[in-house]
Amino acid sequence: MRTWQISFLTLLLYTLCTALPVSAQEWGAVSGVVRASDTDYPLPGVSVVVYGTNFGTATDDEGRYSLKLPFGEFTLRFSSIGFEASLDSILVTSGRTTRLDIDLDPATLQFDEITVEGEVQRAAGVFEISTAAVRDMPVPIKDALRALRVLPGVVVNNELSNQFSVRGGGFNENLFFINGFEIFLPIRPRTGEQEGLSLINPDLAERLTLFTGGFPARYGGKLSSAVDVRYRKPQRSSDSLRVSAYASMLDYGISAGSSEKNGRLGWLLGARKARARHFFATQELKGEYQPDYTDLQAYVGYEPARGHEIEFLGMIAENEFRLDPSSRKTFFGTLSQNEALAPSNLQSLWIRFDGDNQEIDGYSTRFLGLRLSDRFSSRLRAEHDFSRFTSTETESLDLSGTAVLFQVDPTSDNPEDGEGLFPTGSSRQEDFADNQIQATTLTGSGRWYLTGQRHASEGGYSLRNLRFEDRLSEKSVVVGRATNGDIVRIVADSLNDTASFDAWQAAIYAQDAFDVFSDDPGKLVITAGLRADHYSFTDEWTISPRISFTYQANPITTYFGSAGVYYQAPTYRELRGKPAVGETILGALNENLSSQQSVQIVLGGEYFIPSKRFYIRGESYLKRISELISYDIENVRVLYSGENDADGLMYGLDLQLRGELVPGLESWLNYSYLKATETFRSDFLTDRNTGSISRPTDQRHTVSLFVQDYIPSDPTWKLHLRTLYGSGLPYTPPVPGEQIGNLLVQAPGDRFSARYTRFFRFDIGATKFITPSRTGSNLEITLTAEILNLFNMVNTVSYSWIPDASGIWQRIPTRLTPRTANVRLSVRF
Repeated sequence: MRTWQISFLTLLLYTLCTALPVSAQEWGAVSGVVRASDTDYPLPGVSVVVYGTNFGTATDDEGRYSLKLPFGEFTLRFSSIGFEASLDSILVTSGRTTRLDIDLDPATLQFDEITVEGEVQRAAGVFEISTAAVRDMPVPIKDALRALRVLPGVVVNNELSNQFSVRGGGFNENLFFINGFEIFLPIRPRTGEQEGLSLINPDLAERLTLFTGGFPARYGGKLSSAVDVRYRKPQRSSDSLRVSAYASMLDYGISAGSSEKNGRLGWLLGARKARARHFFATQELKGEYQPDYTDLQAYVGYEPARGHEIEFLGMIAENEFRLDPSSRKTFFGTLSQNEALAPSNLQSLWIRFDGDNQEIDGYSTRFLGLRLSDRFSSRLRAEHDFSRFTSTETESLDLSGTAVLFQVDPTSDNPEDGEGLFPTGSSRQEDFADNQIQATTLTGSGRWYLTGQRHASEGGYSLRNLRFEDRLSEKSVVVGRATNGDIVRIVADSLNDTASFDAWQAAIYAQDAFDVFSDDPGKLVITAGLRADHYSFTDEWTISPRISFTYQANPITTYFGSAGVYYQAPTYRELRGKPAVGETILGALNENLSSQQSVQIVLGGEYFIPSKRFYIRGESYLKRISELISYDIENVRVLYSGENDADGLMYGLDLQLRGELVPGLESWLNYSYLKATETFRSDFLTDRNTGSISRPTDQRHTVSLFVQDYIPSDPTWKLHLRTLYGSGLPYTPPVPGEQIGNLLVQAPGDRFSARYTRFFRFDIGATKFITPSRTGSNLEITLTAEILNLFNMVNTVSYSWIPDASGIWQRIPTRLTPRTANVRLSVRF
């Protein structure tokens, strides 16, 4: 290990070991008693937190509390069910305990305050992540979807992609909403680099919520999860302009917002750009990387009259990935410490691309959303909106190259320069593509909300037109020699066609949340809903009943659960499947395809530890899928079979420990266990897919950790640590197929019978707060340094296969990024 690595780790261990004792010396405390103002009785279980954070404690059986805090002025929030919350400021002195007693006034709570404005996280399958955590998280590119991987139930295996799987579901089984408008991910990326920035701008967001399963009836159309993002509204109490900007070695951006006309007009603007050339160039595939990702967003909210609001959300995104590849060197195999006992088997793949090779992939998006909101009374309001989402994906590549497989002499001093290499096999491949797909989605929808003393009801409708214009022109050719020495060209894949697809979707839903105990509001809340969807292409109606409950047994223990039936109608991607060589796109569409159905049950609970201000949460789930459309994954591209050919079963457990080690900085540790299998129906059984088979997202064990802390001797420094671990995902190894000359064509082997190696990475960052010298300045400057993949862990995203001279297929790993560094400067005022 290099000297700088040893020094860094020594400093990190010293910081962690000394954090608690040093902090205790600099902190003071606040204590007191909380009573009811009308009876003067002490109140047990009152939540006492630093306002705007989760850091705090709770009162004991005699209403007493004690809270240690660092030196400075803080605002404390005292809250308990049945009482008005109270805010009070306190000045904490080092080494002293300050007394603060509080009287809480009784309150008659409206039911909508409990269910709608309450803590959404205390429900089955619901997890939140703060936008501050997204900004501070050490990741290659600041992106909200990439940050979701530190939440329970999320499968991790690729830091380059913003796609993810939840509780065994597929990449295409997740819903995404921004301010209630649905948005969509790219349809046909091959690798994570091609995806660019996701449409969620964390600098504009106020709250990110992930529904990992059992989500309510208002969300429909997918099997696995829903991501609900709310952009912040400019503060109506202030007309001042707020601006934030950042720049790093990989990306930069700016956002601004303000409130005008006495709070009746509010606006937000955000612009981002990422050129992660330095980051992508660390991979084994060398060449001229020219990624260029740009995103511009605007939000405007206007109240023409009291109780009426018009909202506008617009987005323009241009993502282009350009690569002129030159070469690739990949070393793999085993290196023995004892050659006599177990000889080494070290090999290397060298690829040399032709000089005129180029790949250009584009993803262009336009979005426009308009909403009219009307509040007719304190209990009744309505929303009606219209949106248009258009994306154009282009893929242009002309790649040809020769791959040579070498046996590597383990005693060689310089194999990177070709020393000690013995050729054992070679192949040549030519890939061409000139593809374009344009997707247009027009959506009109409406919702009505009615709240009462013990009910919160809502209902709504939506009507959507889906239109796809697809042009495919692609060919993959393997070049070799026949037994007589002649050159043989085998077309491994070829498709040249155009197609148009047009369909309608309609939906209605209704749901009601019922507060069961009138004398104890919020103790038991049951939400039941029903959703109906119609899909014109298959002329199919689906009915989806859903129910959930939240039961607060006491102030520190909550139980929750949900159950429901979920459907996902087959859109263009599932309908098209995998056209055979020579088959047209429209000819491959399966008009008899049915919606996939998932029956889901989630049960869990959360326990609060008042003395430590930590939450322990656990959830178990079961998902049974029928009419499943099986699929394969090539890197990040999902290839559907186009048939309802299997049934699926997924079950697992998610555990989370969450809390704040210091005020305002939330940390958490997650562990997830998952088993996801599929069983093919009799009409689709082969020798390669019999029995219960792992699904492509069957990642049995997942651990994620996100820790934030201050450096004890200097609170202007903040540390961020992110760790992701996932056991190996399954893949399908090839078997020998047709022999043509000296070329042996691959064929799929036993379905998902092998597994990739584990995924593991450790990212760390340190942020310095720079405070201006002048008093009263609202200028905030931060400087952040990050080391990504600190321990330089080797992670594999896919395999390719090349035969050696003996005809044995050798497995060649495609690896993700090694250790890299990034520096970021942020300014807010």
